[in-house]
Amino acid sequence: MQKIIIILFHFIFFFSEYSYAKDEYFRTLRNDKVNLRNGPSFDYPVKIFYTKKFLPVLIQDSSNNFRKIRDHENNSGWIHISQLSKKKAAIVISENLIMFEKATVYSNPVVILKKGRLLKISKCKESWCKVKSGGFKGWTKNENLWGLF
Repeated sequence: MQKIIIILFHFIFFFSEYSYAKDEYFRTLRNDKVNLRNGPSFDYPVKIFYTKKFLPVLIQDSSNNFRKIRDHENNSGWIHISQLSKKKAAIVISENLIMFEKATVYSNPVVILKKGRLLKISKCKESWCKVKSGGFKGWTKNENLWGLF
């Protein structure tokens, strides 16, 4: 019985440590011009130039002051932490997403959002997020957005 408890303890400890090591989270780009590099240093060549402020990126790893990121198109590389922001934004991943006045499908539709559209997030509750894009404000279902959690 004691061996089973010890084995169970090690199993739980191993997987809890493993899950923390793979902790991923979203951030957004702070500026209109951001360099994605091949490695975690300014010595590495630039792979991609991002030109969209608030573009959401998934942080996958860190090395000193650099973060390894992945974008919504599966491009990955390294960005300096000074180029990242905690502001919330998301990309529409469905073909046509309706923005509503309120957080219900029974409210008035505001606009149809196309795939790839960048949205600034004000707040989220349950399965809805309050968003801004262009001159439009409203609520949309968060299941069709990339970059939230």
